[in-house]
Amino acid sequence: MGIFINTGNEAFRRIRRSEYVDKSGLIAVVNDTLFTEWCFTCVSRCRRFGKSMAAKMLCAYYDHSVDSRSLFADLEIARHPSFEEHLNKYPVIYLDLSSMVERYRDDHIVAHMEEDLKTEILETYPDVKTREKDDLMNCLFRIADQTGQRFIFIIDEWDAICREFPSDTQAMDRYVGWLRRMFKDAIAARVFAGVYMTGILPIKKYKTQSALNNFIEYSMVEPGNMAGYFGFTKDEVRTLAQKHGVDFDELVKWYDGYHIGDEPSMFNPNSVMQAVKRRRCKSYWASTGAFDTVADYIQMNYEGLKDDIIKMLAGEKVKVNTTKFQNDMSVIRGRDDVLTVLIHLGYLSFDWRRKECYIPNYEVAGEMENAVEKTNWANVVHALQQSEHLLQATLDGDSEAVARGVDAAHDENTSILSYNNENSLACVLSIAYYYARNDYVIHRELPTGKGFADLVLIPRKNVDSPAIVLELKYNRDADSAIAQIHRRQYPAKVAEHATDLLLVGINYDREKKTHECQIERWRE
Repeated sequence: MGIFINTGNEAFRRIRRSEYVDKSGLIAVVNDTLFTEWCFTCVSRCRRFGKSMAAKMLCAYYDHSVDSRSLFADLEIARHPSFEEHLNKYPVIYLDLSSMVERYRDDHIVAHMEEDLKTEILETYPDVKTREKDDLMNCLFRIADQTGQRFIFIIDEWDAICREFPSDTQAMDRYVGWLRRMFKDAIAARVFAGVYMTGILPIKKYKTQSALNNFIEYSMVEPGNMAGYFGFTKDEVRTLAQKHGVDFDELVKWYDGYHIGDEPSMFNPNSVMQAVKRRRCKSYWASTGAFDTVADYIQMNYEGLKDDIIKMLAGEKVKVNTTKFQNDMSVIRGRDDVLTVLIHLGYLSFDWRRKECYIPNYEVAGEMENAVEKTNWANVVHALQQSEHLLQATLDGDSEAVARGVDAAHDENTSILSYNNENSLACVLSIAYYYARNDYVIHRELPTGKGFADLVLIPRKNVDSPAIVLELKYNRDADSAIAQIHRRQYPAKVAEHATDLLLVGINYDREKKTHECQIERWRE
């Protein structure tokens, strides 16, 4: 088995020996592209979403130096018409760019990489006649021409060089030139049956054009028909939860919420697998320290970016234009670029129909909070920290303490809102009750009886706390808020989730610039 060519199937065999969720349908999608104008594929998705696992699976399936039938016989791909046609039929070149970056950290990394690949490939084909000045592409062409074989080229972490070397360095220029030479040259179709690249970022743009516009790209923004392979579906996670005796609702709380293409409910696969293996839900991103990078981005505060981050922490969605981003993490030119980077990194989810982004789940919200704490946004950090005290004051029925707490949250976040209606008040209240997300599912404008309650906190499973219904008024009074809760029969609807309720009315007095609060306990 080689390092770069015909690496075998042991890597995928190790995956099959472990807990494996069948994503082999991806092979059928790639098979449909082979020997066509669509045979150049780039799939980008965020860290720990199964990129390398998919690359290893493809290597095992296509590699003609091994017999992988038993590895795939019980998987979805075995039932596809193309299974036999392409199983173990091609010489496969596999290149892990992250390992190259670790090995070669100088501006000549591309030359080192080219030489390593060329040396091993020529050793594999000693009888093929080549010329002394042939580069790697010429060598591959001569092999394909003399043997009649077409290669499958799989590149894992294709953008590792882009992330390591700034866009204006010689290393980057040479790398882009190498990619064009390998995959955009006229003879590429005579060398490759198919090319599959995976990484975090889509292919870098130069001005407005992709460096490799012959590639069909699938990303967190535009996943196309590969959306179902970007993460775990709800049914897949439910099956894992049942098998391992793990609380499915907790997995939903922590890891669900990614809207990828037409898939409205996708889970972070690595975090789910960690949680079912350890029987504990927590943030499995924390060990990466990636929030340091996120903190650098969000602190740029382009065009009110800070306000958008606060709104998303409050559970809201914000508009984003993802088309401006140059697919280069070192070239950030505005608010939309920052939000788009966070989508590609998995810190935000993207609803392509509404062109909106949002924080997908509890795990990511915690990491975003960590990122905010690394910024100089002292007022935001303080508001998040004080939210625990506000929740406790609410549970204690201390209406004066709640009013003071909301006053403080308002004062610390006035920049994000005009604060001239009940919707503005609801956003500030969502930040003020941020800590409640530990024990509650927070709903904005929940349909309840004869109307929509402004803010409803439903206790999570196994949480012995009352539900909280908050009705908000602007320039009225707290008593009228409580009266509306009863008049519109909100408690009866919320009682489907919890029989013990706290009814909270909050009013903002525009002249006094203060809040008042009334709290009433309700039992069915």
